[in-house]
Amino acid sequence: MHMGQPALPELTHDCSRCAALCCVAYPFDKGQEFALEKDTDAPCPNLSASHGCSVHANLVKQGFPGCVAYSCAGAGQRVTQELFDGESWRDDPDLLQHMTHALRVVRPIHEALSILQEALNIPMPDALRAQCNAMIAALCPQDATSIWDFEEPEVQDALAQVPEFIPLLAPYVDRQA
Repeated sequence: MHMGQPALPELTHDCSRCAALCCVAYPFDKGQEFALEKDTDAPCPNLSASHGCSVHANLVKQGFPGCVAYSCAGAGQRVTQELFDGESWRDDPDLLQHMTHALRVVRPIHEALSILQEALNIPMPDALRAQCNAMIAALCPQDATSIWDFEEPEVQDALAQVPEFIPLLAPYVDRQA
């Protein structure tokens, strides 16, 4: 492993480069966040054939503030473009469960990378900075071409360390900011 920072993936969502995976992968419980109930791996009934949301302009008014609040942190387009070479479950229904599984694996990694990148802005002791950089490196498997690269123990162990690491930074956060 090289000492420099690994190349980070995009950590902001770009729905135009995704196969609407979030609208399929996750279940909805009817309530304050979602106006309907939806099962895991089932396309939302508001999803159009072109992977667009038919009620996007009025999500909150239609009862979907959960959709407005959601971000995949760039995992959706990474799964679609890098792990599945731009293919879509719409064109090949056999890909649906593979793509949604990949989103559920990659999204927490992207969220952790986003948190750790932000954490690097905190003045912290060198040992904690080194630990943060080591977790970032572990969460960025080199030349990842399949979901298995993200399911490797080193990646998943680093992901599991993030919730334990972040509270260690509390003494170094400037509360006046």
